[in-house]
Amino acid sequence: MTKTKTNTLFIVIDQLRADCVFGALSEHLDLPNIRKLADDSVAFQSHYSVTSPCGPSRVSLLTAQYASNHGATRNGTPLKRDTPNLASVMRAQGHDPLLFGYTDTSQDPRFLPPDDPRLFSYEEVMPGFTEVVRMRLEGDSRAWETDLGQKGYDVPPYPALYRPAGDAPDAPALYAAGDSDTAFLTDRTLADLSQRDSGWFALLTYIRPHPPFVAPAPYNAMYDAARMPPPRQAADPDWHPFLTTARMQSSAASTVIGFPDLPATDETTKMIRKLYFGLATEVDHHVGRLIGWLRETGQYDDTLIVLTADHGDLLGDYGIWGKTTFHDAAFHVPLIIRDPAAQARGHVVMAPTESIDVTPTILDCLGLSVLHSMDGRSLKPFLNRTVPEAWKQVSVSELDFADPITPTAWQTAHGLSIDEAKLAVLRKDTLRYVQFAGGLPPVLMDVSGGTETQNLAKNSSHSQTMLDLMQDLLRHRMIHADGTFSRTKITDDGVKVAS
Repeated sequence: MTKTKTNTLFIVIDQLRADCVFGALSEHLDLPNIRKLADDSVAFQSHYSVTSPCGPSRVSLLTAQYASNHGATRNGTPLKRDTPNLASVMRAQGHDPLLFGYTDTSQDPRFLPPDDPRLFSYEEVMPGFTEVVRMRLEGDSRAWETDLGQKGYDVPPYPALYRPAGDAPDAPALYAAGDSDTAFLTDRTLADLSQRDSGWFALLTYIRPHPPFVAPAPYNAMYDAARMPPPRQAADPDWHPFLTTARMQSSAASTVIGFPDLPATDETTKMIRKLYFGLATEVDHHVGRLIGWLRETGQYDDTLIVLTADHGDLLGDYGIWGKTTFHDAAFHVPLIIRDPAAQARGHVVMAPTESIDVTPTILDCLGLSVLHSMDGRSLKPFLNRTVPEAWKQVSVSELDFADPITPTAWQTAHGLSIDEAKLAVLRKDTLRYVQFAGGLPPVLMDVSGGTETQNLAKNSSHSQTMLDLMQDLLRHRMIHADGTFSRTKITDDGVKVAS
């Protein structure tokens, strides 16, 4: 009898904070299917994306490289064509990696004619994937928009498609829940996978709960705004100049379409938060459909399931919306892995892990090679309740907040060059150390109290701690320089590669 091949379902949810799944916000948010999956899997609760926003974070997730190594540090910054990634490695070893959704990968212009349509959008596909369902946020979603038109909807172009059909941001979307982008993508994924033999690999990427925040009924009214948990506050919201600019650059009005004069009030924050919650619950419903289909078709115990997010969202914490900041909520994301061959179920890992570890884990679980260019390490030992030898003690995230064409508010307000408008944040236990490339003072925070509101770097009694963390960050950068050829040597006997 032929042994059934292992399937892989890799789900990436856009802009889902970790504390929505396990943490403070989870007490107010209904995600039964994701939590049920976590109870039957291994949950990594100290997991961080190594960069932001969407494009860079997905490049790091799929190449297993820190942003400083792959270089695609902004939406629209090209990824070098020969950079290995999850799909290219799998394809080279005989697999067909399927993409249902998007990767937001900007193409390498050195190898394409200047009029190539792929050079007019940052929302393109990472090399190696077979694009089964084309989904975009800002550009042409094609399949979904066509489906809406065929169902009789008058489909306006982006961004009007995401304007609610009413006179308030929490009015329902112009489409029904069964016709939403989340529902459509799930429908198409199930229809395609139902026709495939065992051994399939599917990367499924949900746009929600990424803004614009507009939810179809009943999700738009599923939560009571008055019962929303309040955002975190700082006694002095301008305790660092970077944050002053961040607050000026973000607003609740920027998260919705059609309401530019939305007042910055507590009521507005609660309303926007309830929409985010509703969209997250909608995604959870469709994750439940996928898991249910796997069970019904007898594939659940033959499928490697990985669920994570690309980055988080401040949701009004400290007066900031989005993810252009150094706070934990911008990078702290859920990671749930169910390996049918592993022993652990319902296990929680608190050791620090990073988004660059996901691709090596998938490759390792499928018995495929992890390349030397990949900075991440496989989490497979954790799936059997074993801590890998010499496991990392810190996690690091990088953020490039420059724009090479139109200078950002940070560049303008603080006189920063393109190369200076960068930061790196190192996390070690409850400490957070933030180093800026230029022009802005460093940050040291102790988050043991649950807030990020005080810069201890100004206190001379913390000088040794600052020095220790600075050395940790420097060592981290030295150890994790580009490793493409770090174990390769040209010799008299030809090319030799260390194991």
